[in-house]
Amino acid sequence: MAVTARRRDGHLARERMLEEAMTAIAEDGLASLTMSALAKRLGTSGGHILYYFGSKDRLLLEVLSWSENTLTEERRTLLAGRAGAGRKLDLFLELYLPRGPRDPRWTLWIELWARTASNEPLRQAQAEIDRGWQEDLETLLAQGVRQGRFAADLDPSARADELLALLDGLSTRVVLGQRGADRERALRMARSAAERLIERA
Repeated sequence: MAVTARRRDGHLARERMLEEAMTAIAEDGLASLTMSALAKRLGTSGGHILYYFGSKDRLLLEVLSWSENTLTEERRTLLAGRAGAGRKLDLFLELYLPRGPRDPRWTLWIELWARTASNEPLRQAQAEIDRGWQEDLETLLAQGVRQGRFAADLDPSARADELLALLDGLSTRVVLGQRGADRERALRMARSAAERLIERA
């Protein structure tokens, strides 16, 4: 059983719950993650988990947001770095794509995408996460234009839309383990597409 991290008031630290939920998804898949299963891993009650999150949908969204916050910090560090725009774009692609089949973050994304049509708060929360990736990619592409590395007439917003749509498609294939779809192949395809989208005239 996992070691339980508790605050001074005796309650499980919220971040510990999110971390353990992500670990459970990575180890056993999303279908096996229930409030009671997570509670058992943490050595607490299902009611305690329910108190913090209210529903499985909310728990999954909180786990995804927690994971994405870490990636946001990495993206911002990447953008602030001294590397050229071309190198930054390559690092962005690497950061975005899943590590492989059953990548827990991408498993969550796919599950929650399927639930957004009937859950407006969930749709809005996901849109906010997406917006961060979009805005950072637009910033990166605009930087490349200013540096003379990318096409002078490049539209950062339109190119970011296209590239993110491609990355979503490649990522879904990788995380589902479809034939011929692995991270390295997806990364090569993403790099090739990105080069065509940003190349100078």
